[in-house]
Order: sequence, then C-alpha cells, then structure tokens
Amino acid sequence: MHTLRLAAVLTAAAAFALGGCTDANESAGAVASEGLTTCSYPGDGEPARAVDPPETTNVPATGTMVATIGLTAGDIDVTMDRATAPCTVNSFVSLAEQGFYDDTVCHRLVDTGIFILQCGDPTATGTGGPGYTIPDEVTADTTYPAGTVAMANRGAKNTGGSQFFLVYADTDLPADYTVLGTMDQAGIDVVGSIASQGVDAVDQTSPIAEAKITSITLG
Repeated sequence: MHTLRLAAVLTAAAAFALGGCTDANESAGAVASEGLTTCSYPGDGEPARAVDPPETTNVPATGTMVATIGLTAGDIDVTMDRATAPCTVNSFVSLAEQGFYDDTVCHRLVDTGIFILQCGDPTATGTGGPGYTIPDEVTADTTYPAGTVAMANRGAKNTGGSQFFLVYADTDLPADYTVLGTMDQAGIDVVGSIASQGVDAVDQTSPIAEAKITSITLG
C-alpha cells in the first residue's frame, strides 16, 4: 500500500513526500454565483474505516467553519475557509460527521527542518485513507506558516485523502498541499507541547507524547 508522506526536501529522517498541485478552480469546479460548487472525489481503494464519500453537488463555497480537534493533549480549534478550499473542507466535514477520525492516533512527527504533526489515518501506518481522493486546491502563493492545517498527499497531483498535518512552527514546503484551515496560538501550543517531547528513537517517526484524536466536533 502507498504511504502518504510530507516532501522529501530535507533529511531522510524528516522526509514526508507530500506533492502535486493544480489550479483550484480547474480541479474543484467553477464556483456558482450563489456560493455553491461541484466537487469530484474519485474512488481510491478500500477505506480505512467504513465511510460514505461526500456529496459532490451544491457544496458550500463561501464562509468559514470551525472544527474542534479533541486531542488527549488538548483541544485545537481549526478555522476552515470554504472559499479557498471548498472540496477539501466538504470532505473533512463529511468524515468528521461520520466519526472517521474518532479514536485515531497522529502517527508522524517531524521536528527537524519542517515542523509538523501528521494525523488522519485510522490505521496509524501512514497508508490509510477514506477510499477516495480530493482535488488539489492550491495556488502558487500557498505557504505553511505556524498554525497552518494542510492535507497530506502521495507526492502526486490530486492524491489527498483523509490525512492532514498540523504546522506548529513556520515550515518551508512547496505549494503542493491544500490548506484546510488555520489554528490559533492555543492550538499551536498544544501541538508544540507534543513536539517538545520528541520523536520515538526506534521508529523515528511517531511522537513520544500521546497524540490521539478522541473526536472532532463542528460548529
């Protein structure tokens, strides 16, 4: 099975291959004047958990929505912008409503060169997804400062799924990863507290500190 990784722009120990970008309007569909759009979610093998794919028509493409990621280390409020990533937000909301992320472990921490905690795979192996892919919604100007929440992919265009990463310090990555939303300083501090305890010396990927998502609530 494939592994969703974050760009091998640094050392092998810090390598994640996240990759691929395309024009958001081309991939996500033209946004209608009433603030709705159409999305495409091609099938991609078996889901890590039984889940229905998101609705593809009349997808909201305006406004913001807050998702509270309940971690054992503390809650993280993520403000998601439907205008910049309507298909990605639509997928995340659908998965959260179906409990896809409940009781899942954030399986990968990078604390050298890039600064991210990667979550969203119920198998905690880096290979699990929702059984479909999401179109990229990025621009050439997309960046990843502290507080960014963005989608992982398989190092190719339009291969995002359920996995996402939380950026706890400014991180230099190519504009290949759709930004799902942003977390405030309190959320950054929660992720930073996990990162401060370091990476497991044996597997060199998983955080030493417990980093488990208990639930995600929307509001």
